[in-house]
Amino acid sequence: MAKPTSGRGARDLRVKVKTARGRKLSSTLWLERQLNDPYVARARAEGFRGRAAFKISELDDKFRFLVPGARVLDLGCAPGGWCQIAVDRVNALGTKGGKARGRVVGLDLQEVEPIAGAEIHVLDFLSDGADDVVKGWLDGPADVVMSDMAAASSGHKQTDHIRIIALCEAAAYLAFDVLAENGTFVAKVLAGGAEGELQKLLKLRFKSVANVKPNASRSDSSEKFVVARGFKGISPDEADA
Repeated sequence: MAKPTSGRGARDLRVKVKTARGRKLSSTLWLERQLNDPYVARARAEGFRGRAAFKISELDDKFRFLVPGARVLDLGCAPGGWCQIAVDRVNALGTKGGKARGRVVGLDLQEVEPIAGAEIHVLDFLSDGADDVVKGWLDGPADVVMSDMAAASSGHKQTDHIRIIALCEAAAYLAFDVLAENGTFVAKVLAGGAEGELQKLLKLRFKSVANVKPNASRSDSSEKFVVARGFKGISPDEADA
């Protein structure tokens, strides 16, 4: 992947945003960063709904879990960039001749603009019976459960870290209920020390667990992604519980 050009010429092309009346400095800095982010520009040019699309594509390039014919569940799918990548790679539209046709189901708490090849539903995945509902929509167990969810920011770094780890753990427990054997779980976490228990939990349930920071993640962000592959399934004791 080509990297942004450095040097004097590149600095001269950087967009500067003036502080406007009523706009906070933090908002101005965020807007300036967006306007100068090469991944934001690339997402716009290629028709993706956000720079996050490149994060899941990088992870899949490395681990190859979005294969034709796979059933994919995307938790917290708004605005839809991860679904867009999944639709293409699992052949949900059936456009890849001779290859199995996959299925993509996205869940969110809010309405999401339709995506060709994906089924988008408004559902709280923490609600009772959500796992059975999801398996019905997928027409079977999932091969991949993925989550780019993040809890609403409180402005306190340690609190936000704990919240996102708790959200990731909840997503993992849903994955245990809906994943097929040898399935994959992919989720965003924040580095910060509280993710140790999550790592232990995943290592018990999956054959391999990797932690990756894609190039598309901003260098100043503490986010990383856990990729757990080879779901071991549930034990007989759990099945009888």
